[in-house]
Amino acid sequence: MAEKPRYSRVAQLKTAEDLKNYLAGQNVALGFDDELMTPQSSPFNQSVKLKSGRVIGNRLCILPMEGWDGTADGKPTDFIKRRWEHFAISGAKLLWGCEAVAVSPEGRANPRQLMINDANFTDFADLHQMIVDKHVEKFGQTNDLLVGLQLTHSGRFCKPTDSKKFESKILYQHPVLNKKFGLGESYPLLTDDDIDELIEKYIKAAALAQKAGFDFVDIKHCHGYLGHEFLSAFNREGKYGGSFENRTRFFRSIVEGIRKNVPGLEIGVRLSSFDFVPFKKGIDDVGTPDFNGNNKYENAFGSTNNGLTIDLTETKAFLALAESMGIQLICISAGSPYYNPHLMRPALFPPSDGYLPPEEPLAGVARLIQVTATLKKEFPSLMIVASGYSYLQEWLPHVGQYVLRNNMADFIGMGRMVLSYPTMADDILNGRQLERKQICRTFSDCTTAPRNGMISGCYPLDSLYKNLPQAAQLKEIKKEL
Repeated sequence: MAEKPRYSRVAQLKTAEDLKNYLAGQNVALGFDDELMTPQSSPFNQSVKLKSGRVIGNRLCILPMEGWDGTADGKPTDFIKRRWEHFAISGAKLLWGCEAVAVSPEGRANPRQLMINDANFTDFADLHQMIVDKHVEKFGQTNDLLVGLQLTHSGRFCKPTDSKKFESKILYQHPVLNKKFGLGESYPLLTDDDIDELIEKYIKAAALAQKAGFDFVDIKHCHGYLGHEFLSAFNREGKYGGSFENRTRFFRSIVEGIRKNVPGLEIGVRLSSFDFVPFKKGIDDVGTPDFNGNNKYENAFGSTNNGLTIDLTETKAFLALAESMGIQLICISAGSPYYNPHLMRPALFPPSDGYLPPEEPLAGVARLIQVTATLKKEFPSLMIVASGYSYLQEWLPHVGQYVLRNNMADFIGMGRMVLSYPTMADDILNGRQLERKQICRTFSDCTTAPRNGMISGCYPLDSLYKNLPQAAQLKEIKKEL
């Protein structure tokens, strides 16, 4: 039997030579700069001007995450306020959504996800004002800060009333995911009328976001959630499935409605640029495709029909559509954390519902960087945010600088890294040595905790979460695994 693959921890790659040699030995093509430039010359400190005239003061971006710590009616708690305050003082000048915010109760990914509606409007206005106040307090002004709100419906992964029970809203019967998540072959589909009503909820949510002070909204099309599922609805009948025109009707209708009813609001899209077949635990818990490779796989946007090879033809068509509708802000991601997390969230240590990496995690980072670079080259006028960088750890600024210098993206995004190291962006921008003890080591506790009904946060490195009763509970869960 083949030996289970062993990969070096990034923290052990202490010099540029160490990293180069390791990448070569693993056959991973990942460019990086040996030395970081001074703050005065660094591309991280360059500003960007959008076509609308808005200026973004630097090239670092805080990516949105899904919180599991709001109130039952979707309002922010002190945990959420603390997290958003960290975003405000991070140093990044582009805050991409801050958090995934549901547009309807049934569309929540968990019973404590934030939700924007009339009843919660004041809370969102207060959250936005807090960001402004805290950013001004630390940096003096906000005329080069752009703050968005990610609007979402979780579709197949809705859990609005029970953190461990799916109440899925699906567009088609998926040959693998229906079985994987306990849905019968005749599970009811969202009707076209349901979708028409949902579009109106997105438009209303966008209007509330603008009224609350947000500069843009993200019409989320990534990670297996509803917007992303539309793009793979090849076998759905009716006006929302089949052809590319039909599969993008949901997106176009929301954008057109926002343009008509919420003038002046910027729009962004976080996009899973490609998808693969779902993976599962295989031998020694290493991830393996959960699909018979002899069959044709027809449910992955941005993939060939074997489900394991990238084909960006439709991805480029989607970006061309977005550009034609006046959208400039695009965040590139891939796959879904529910069924192939190694594509967009490489980690050495999987969450409780995950699998050990089927490849060197740095290969996953390199793949997403290359796809992003390809799309940036094809669409030079789009402002493209790169993602999937947390696994780089202390090498994040070295790779990010290389990417920006070579025009492979316009912004470097940081997600889970910010949970453990809120001011990493500020340290990078000012040329400070990174605080190694704060660097995320991808232990995946921030995912394992919510997967088991606990609030999300960095339990290993954030003292607040480390001292919560849930931390002991989390240790017991991991021990059992």
